[in-house]
Amino acid sequence: MNNNIYFPGPIQPINNNPKANIKKTNVEKTTNFQDILNNQLGVKFSKHALERLERRNINLDSNAMEKLNAAVLKATNKGAKESLVLMDDLAFVVSIKNKTVITAVDGANIKENVFTNIDSAVII
Repeated sequence: MNNNIYFPGPIQPINNNPKANIKKTNVEKTTNFQDILNNQLGVKFSKHALERLERRNINLDSNAMEKLNAAVLKATNKGAKESLVLMDDLAFVVSIKNKTVITAVDGANIKENVFTNIDSAVII
């Protein structure tokens, strides 16, 4: 399914004269609605990350969510793709492109852990 929204140029009247010079307009691709929505909402959590948060009794208040969103924005501005975000005694692996938390680890489980497939780390 294609979620792109296209806006054609103005409608031109039909002209039966074959020699008429009808101006062709270019259709420009616009940002799709899902991209706009994701930019406004901030980070989201994968099913796996939600299971980890629940199993480890990790509750994120609005302040923590603001910090997490700020960290993702910093990583985005640096061109990161997959980032480790360290916040207080929590660690999050985040897909920066999708603004999705892939997994979450609390302080008790953070030691002796190896984080793979990341290209950056943001410490907040």
